[in-house]
Amino acid sequence: MNTVVRLFFIIFISSVSCVLPGFALEPAQRDKHQYHMLNPTPRELMRELSTDRPDKTESPFTVDAGHIQIETNLIDYIYDTHNPDGSQKKQETISPLVETALKVGLFNNMDIQFFISPYTYQKTKDDTEKIILKGFGDTLIRLKLNLWGNDGESMIAMGVMPFIKFPTNGANLGNEAHEGGIIIPFGVSLPHDWSMGFMAEVDFNKSAANDDYHTEYIQSLTFGHAIVGDLNGYIEFFSNTSDEDDSKWIATVDTGLTYGITKDIQLDGGVNFGVTRAADDINPFIGLSLRY
Repeated sequence: MNTVVRLFFIIFISSVSCVLPGFALEPAQRDKHQYHMLNPTPRELMRELSTDRPDKTESPFTVDAGHIQIETNLIDYIYDTHNPDGSQKKQETISPLVETALKVGLFNNMDIQFFISPYTYQKTKDDTEKIILKGFGDTLIRLKLNLWGNDGESMIAMGVMPFIKFPTNGANLGNEAHEGGIIIPFGVSLPHDWSMGFMAEVDFNKSAANDDYHTEYIQSLTFGHAIVGDLNGYIEFFSNTSDEDDSKWIATVDTGLTYGITKDIQLDGGVNFGVTRAADDINPFIGLSLRY
């Protein structure tokens, strides 16, 4: 765990040094370099709304300095029957307002993000028993630093996102361990109004069998396109592998829609389909994002 904490704060210090005066930025960024949390970016200079949901591929774009963005699931449902151990135990998780993200723009190319799960309801059942768990979930803190492409000066945008999880859950809804990792997201503008996102992630998580930590490797690829007006769609492939003993490959194919109600409000919905035995069978959801 000490390794995870040190990694988090080393990247944090490095990130702050990148946004302080004297650091060479792209020309389009220099115009907004003066803005920070206490000197907000004027609304006429703000970027288009960019969210890390509804797909699993994180965005490399940050919240404008001095502004706040909230992203939340209004309802999230998970159903799974085919478990990695071969059993037929059914698990249903219904989570209203699960993993709400509060994002604050610190600088023009850096924001901080707080993820909380206000309420989770989880029901697991088989032929002989039914177990219900409900309560508050864990808390996740992330930093996002955009390295380039934040303000459209490049067709390719890249970011770096260190994060750490704190075990704040109740009723056995987590593993009571501090965990962390780092995410490297990319965004690419393609011809004919297509966009592509790619993400590489490394997690350091507590092992289920003992107090040791193992490493998980996550990759995802998503393609998006405008459908009509402010309605957009996406399709995505997600993969999670682990070096933990007896771990199984988790892979999903995901699809969904986003609709821009205003420049600062976005409604979304989608379905994630498990394509390996270790993945949840189906996960439909509806979410909302707001920017202030």
